[in-house]
Amino acid sequence: MRKATFKRKTKETDVSVKLNIDGTGKYTVETGIGFFNHMLELFSKHSLMDLTVKTTGDIEVDEHHTVEDTAIALATAMKEALGNKEKISRYGFASVPMDEALTNVTVDLGGRPYTVFICPVSGGRTGEMDFETVEEFVTAFASNLGANIHVNVQYGHNRHHIAESIFKALARALRQAVSIDNRETGIPSTKGAI
Repeated sequence: MRKATFKRKTKETDVSVKLNIDGTGKYTVETGIGFFNHMLELFSKHSLMDLTVKTTGDIEVDEHHTVEDTAIALATAMKEALGNKEKISRYGFASVPMDEALTNVTVDLGGRPYTVFICPVSGGRTGEMDFETVEEFVTAFASNLGANIHVNVQYGHNRHHIAESIFKALARALRQAVSIDNRETGIPSTKGAI
């Protein structure tokens, strides 16, 4: 079983993450931000990764630190759980509709962090969370996982629906990328390491 636990404490946040990549999508999430809890629960369910997240942060300032630091902790736990990435599929893609919104996410777990985030909506709020923190989550997650993640929201106008389609598509793309390919004989790279 590919599992990891990671804790991160700063003057702004205190984050604890427990992750089982080969789970069934069970979750316990407490971040102090209802909408963010919902997004992480969707992430767990659609990735089939078991996830426990406990974050306390300075949400009286705003939610940015809580969202970003949770992404850092989640990515770090996932990177540790993946180990040397032997036999993983490495690449993943998902296209997820949510009512009027459609999002495509493509992932490469090749060790080169890069984020592309294309979305027709910016700013505004979804519940008590700034919509712009969705991009901050993806960027911090990609950087700390060492992943190339392209998020392309094809269309949509409801911020809740767009955010939900992003988190679901990211989860589904990662589910594919971390899956074990038994035809793979080692590390899925001509370099021999990723």
